Amino acid sequence: MSLTLTVSLLSGRSVTISSSLESTVEELPAIRRRHGRACSDRSGVILQAMSTLRQTRLSEGATLTAHVRQAQLVSSALAFALLRSDGTVATWGNPIDGGDSSSVQELLKDVNQIQSSLHAFAAIRSDGSVVTWGRIGDGGNSKGVQPLLQDVVAIQSSSRAFAAIKTDGTVVTWGDDMYGGNCRAQKDQLKDVQAIHASRWSFGAAFAALRQDGRVVSWGLPHAGGDSSALRAQLTNVKQIQATHFGGSFAALKHDGTVVTWGIPHSGGDCSSVQDDLRNVQSIQATESAFAALRHDGHVVTWGSDRDGADSTEVAAQLENVRHIQATSKAFAAIRADGSVVTWGDPDCGGESSYVQDQLINVEHIQASALAFAAIRRDGTVVTWGTPHAGGDSSHVQDRLQHITAIQASRHSARGSFAALRSDGGVVTWGDPGSGGHSKMVQHQLFDVEQIQAAEHAFAAIRSDGRVVTWGHGDFAPEESHQELLQDVQPVTVCSFGAGAIGADGATITWTHGAGPSAAEPGK
Repeated sequence: MSLTLTVSLLSGRSVTISSSLESTVEELPAIRRRHGRACSDRSGVILQAMSTLRQTRLSEGATLTAHVRQAQLVSSALAFALLRSDGTVATWGNPIDGGDSSSVQELLKDVNQIQSSLHAFAAIRSDGSVVTWGRIGDGGNSKGVQPLLQDVVAIQSSSRAFAAIKTDGTVVTWGDDMYGGNCRAQKDQLKDVQAIHASRWSFGAAFAALRQDGRVVSWGLPHAGGDSSALRAQLTNVKQIQATHFGGSFAALKHDGTVVTWGIPHSGGDCSSVQDDLRNVQSIQATESAFAALRHDGHVVTWGSDRDGADSTEVAAQLENVRHIQATSKAFAAIRADGSVVTWGDPDCGGESSYVQDQLINVEHIQASALAFAAIRRDGTVVTWGTPHAGGDSSHVQDRLQHITAIQASRHSARGSFAALRSDGGVVTWGDPGSGGHSKMVQHQLFDVEQIQAAEHAFAAIRSDGRVVTWGHGDFAPEESHQELLQDVQPVTVCSFGAGAIGADGATITWTHGAGPSAAEPGK
């Protein structure tokens, strides 16, 4: 018996195919023609490649959507997990932090997404099941909730815990209770959840879940955002949640443009001093411990820790006609409609820009490291400010900062650097050498670059010929003798402490500090 299906292709065309009910998804003609291609049903759920059409319970005439499964590279503190385009996973690094996945390797197939905590990983498979590994107490062990981890569509992480959203909108958590690993007390409220956000603090973390009805449910470390019960009546009709990077606070933007906050008061959890001004808000940006709200009239409202950007009184008169706000760890930069820029916050983190203010004209975009800003002007030139050694001083490469189309930043908390892509495919770097600010040893390879991706303290450039060039902490660039491995590579997302890529044959290519790349066969 056969089944007739319509498959929507990447080109926009649709094809009608007929296949046996005993055929697997990966055997469908529109899927098997290209390595790494997958398909989803009408609801967007990825179909398991090895499932037969009978097992998928697709009906006659059903419509599927074909797409290429994107490669993904995720890092914990000291380990990496690479999701290959064929749905398998490779890991390396500190075994305790997730670098060793041998105990679950047989389960790491048909993976669609990987999330990491500080010391563990969680992978969602196409059938909605979840596989975890890494440090047991930080989310690496999910045995206690494994029967519940079915039909999972998304996972969020705090430093030491995970929260999974299921297709029915319920939530399953595991990991350290003080970091959000236990939501049993909120179980009855966690229904129809559409998104989860995490706020981190020095000694704990919290999650905040946004439900489809606009209500918010939070759990984790109570005083760091884990307890919003006192605001339950106000946390309605919410459309967006923002969290401080390290301040243990949340800010909820409601559909009517008002804002509700909770968490550590001095880190943004208390907005009572500016509550009357928080109206007609369109977006919220955050530093480590402060918030900046952009209103529809172009005005900006700030609150939280003064040292981290909450005090904008000195520039308040200039904060009008603002169209975008960017943030370092402790400072904000606002682009106004006329292309000028206003900054405030910690001077060492970019809050002081008076010495380049005459250059900050016709600004189109601002990129930020943890300690500095880099602005791209309409003519393709760049202006930088902030901590000099962390990217705030680009004077030694200024003559090369022409025709810039994009900038990426490494965001190491104590250092930082920038990498700018030129329209001719060249790359210019500056900032802390150990965070990727120095690329002299690979500069002869940095040509015809199409894309740059940043890690915590390293960069990877993907060239038009498919080669990957890396540099940064410990000089991740592979030795010349290993360059033949880095050809015909599909772009991947690169994170901290190492790098990786995928060859055209599906092989995994990895390299780490002090070592050249190694290749592993697909699925092994």
